Amino acid sequence: MGVERTCLRIAQVAPLAESCPPALYGGTERVVSYLTEELVAQGHEVTLFASGDSQTRAELAACSERALRLSDTVVDALPHHMIMLDAVMRRAHEFDIIHFHIDLMHAPVVRNMAQRTLTTLHGRLDLPDLLPFYRAFPDLPLVSISDFQRRPLPPVNWAGTVYHGLPTDVLTPLTSKPEGYLAFLGRISPEKRPDRAIEIAMKVGIPLKIAAKIDRVDQLYWDTKIAPMVKASGGLVEYVGEITEHQKRDFLANAHALLFPIDWDEPFGLVMIEAMACGTPVVAYGRGSVPEVIDHGESGFIVASIDEAVRAVEAIVHLDRANVRHIFERRFTVERMTRDYVDIYRKQLSKARAPCAGASSGTKEAALAL
Repeated sequence: MGVERTCLRIAQVAPLAESCPPALYGGTERVVSYLTEELVAQGHEVTLFASGDSQTRAELAACSERALRLSDTVVDALPHHMIMLDAVMRRAHEFDIIHFHIDLMHAPVVRNMAQRTLTTLHGRLDLPDLLPFYRAFPDLPLVSISDFQRRPLPPVNWAGTVYHGLPTDVLTPLTSKPEGYLAFLGRISPEKRPDRAIEIAMKVGIPLKIAAKIDRVDQLYWDTKIAPMVKASGGLVEYVGEITEHQKRDFLANAHALLFPIDWDEPFGLVMIEAMACGTPVVAYGRGSVPEVIDHGESGFIVASIDEAVRAVEAIVHLDRANVRHIFERRFTVERMTRDYVDIYRKQLSKARAPCAGASSGTKEAALAL
């Protein structure tokens, strides 16, 4: 590989469900977009494999005409991702490192060059089908987005944990007093528990605005559970639907608090740091990554019940919103996230150059392939 280069040639491989950045909802693609743009800003040569309606200062390798979720003709996303994977592998020799954000479908085809790849796992890892998979690919370098996310997996080749980060100028606090409603942002689904958010709002007597998408799989849950609760609230709860990135700043910054009453082991929870960027405290159930993201009593409160959440909402007035923003700037900026990833890229490349004595047979094969 020669002398270490200051400028790296990096491929970012994004899911095709949403554009980079997404027009509406989309966590993984938004993080990939932020990372890609910051890598370019830091002087690296970056190629983004993504949907054709993506916007980037990197070279865009369009792998579908538009985001698959917004297409009326797409029935199965897998063929489109396989086409993308083929495009990536045809150009693999052009890159120092290939950073995948598509979970696991690429693992078999990068086995002999695994040390020049990195895979960030953005989803839940507690599904039983994943255990045999990761046992079969123990040399694939992986990044977790929280330490908690790692727990279900057998021993694998963890390259690090990198918390998500946001640009400091995209979501910012208000200079005026917030309107003071409670906010729920993201997706309508049983594990996100919008029903808890409604119950909290009803008990504390503060209006709740729900900005969330409804996937087809969750339509019945909305129709039978959440919509009737919204109707029964007497106007206290308002469903505003999906919002754009431009609308998100005002939505979050004007809120008294963000409610994050999850009922599953959240791998990270991007919306929490989006709220913090706006200076808005978070009231969250302590599942999954929440204790790693929220500084209890500073950037919000971690709770375990509706009653605790009600008391937390009432105590929000004692938190300094400027300090919430300061915690975001200290822990969750895109600059910090990008530095963390570049450090891992360089460590991976050093491993790829290193003698393979004492390495596992899979690692030896990868080193020889380089």
